[in-house]
Amino acid sequence: MEKGRPTLYTPELIEKAWNYAKGGWIRSGDQVPSVAGLACEIGITRETCYAWAKDETKIFSDILGLIAQTQERMLINGGLSGQFNSPITKVMLGRHGYTEAVKADHTSSDGSMTPKAALDVSKLSTEALKEIVAAAGEAEE
Repeated sequence: MEKGRPTLYTPELIEKAWNYAKGGWIRSGDQVPSVAGLACEIGITRETCYAWAKDETKIFSDILGLIAQTQERMLINGGLSGQFNSPITKVMLGRHGYTEAVKADHTSSDGSMTPKAALDVSKLSTEALKEIVAAAGEAEE
């Protein structure tokens, strides 16, 4: 006999979860599907959703995966079309791994910041090297 309270993880609850993930979130009035929305609809906490998703004996990770995938797609489309608030969309897409990359260009249009090539003394003639050494000696005097 099992001890503790009975589990809420039942076939009926899983069916309700799949229904939410497959479009029930629209009937629930959610703008995008979310784990929080799912949790409210099926009467459990977000933490329980994530715990069940980690349990390999349960299929809950597939439900959360579908919710995340649908949410990501809706955010991209809603953000591009202007349907969704840009700052909120940006924050939410950050949860899906999207980032705003800033590329720094360390060159100048006139070439003034272009690094100069180093002097390769191995390519200088013996005469040129002697002149450099002589000039350095004169500069020290």
